[in-house]
Order: sequence, then structure tokens, then C-alpha cells
Amino acid sequence: MEKREATTVEIAETSRERKGKAPLLGAVDNAKAAGYKRGVAIFDLILRISAATATLAATITMGTTEQTLPFFTQFFQFQASYDDLPTFTFFVIAMSIVTGYLVLSVPFSIVSIARPLVPGPRLLLIVCDTRGGCGGVRRGGAAHFHGGALRSRS
Repeated sequence: MEKREATTVEIAETSRERKGKAPLLGAVDNAKAAGYKRGVAIFDLILRISAATATLAATITMGTTEQTLPFFTQFFQFQASYDDLPTFTFFVIAMSIVTGYLVLSVPFSIVSIARPLVPGPRLLLIVCDTRGGCGGVRRGGAAHFHGGALRSRS
């Protein structure tokens, strides 16, 4: 039996093949940016869950608390609950709305972790957070202004 020797023939790459093998400098930057954005998204998720837990606890505490408070003496007492004053009722309703918003925004934050380079969910969260924050400041300022105007007329 004869042994055959294998010969290898080197074929030069064409210019078309070389174009496909060029190093992608943008891919290195995208990996670094994706890691940074993923870290920010994880921090955002932790903040959202913490805020939702705190607002839910505040809502439950305020809504279920009923106290008997002494007024001047032990014999003169009154019951206090959240629905005695409109301010407390507004607080419970507002905190319920904030809790609902935070719970509903958690899935978008999770999507931002899974796909850090997709700008849609992150942009939606930024717009909704900004709009909600500005609306809260506007309403608080209006309540303060109108409350001050009512006090000065008395």
C-alpha cells in the first residue's frame, strides 16, 4: 500500500473576504456601554422596588390606623383616622396611585436590564418619571399657594 502525502494549497483572500473580517471597533464600545447601562438599570430596579415597598407600607399604615388620643385630659378623648381630614384622605389616595405606578413600571425596568441598548423602555421611564415628578411639584405648589391665600383672607 502506498502512502499518499496531502498537500495544502494556500489561497489568498479576496478583497471582499477581507472587508468582512475587519475589526469592529464599535462592538467593543457597545459591550462597555451595555455593561454600564445594565448597571444603571439594576440600580433603577432596586430603587423602584424600594420605593414601591415604602409607599405601600405608608398607604397601609395610614389607611388602617385608628387612634384614641387624649385632648387636655384623660376624660376628654377623640378618635382619629385618615378620613377625618381631607388632607389625609388625599394622602392615602395619592400614595395608592404612586404605588400602582411604581409596580407597573417595574417590568419596563426589567426590560431595560435584559436589553440595555434598546432605548425605548428607558426613554418611556424617563418621560413618565419626569412628568409625574413635575406634576407632583406643580400640585404641591398650587396647594401651598391656595392654602396660603385662604389663610390670609381669614
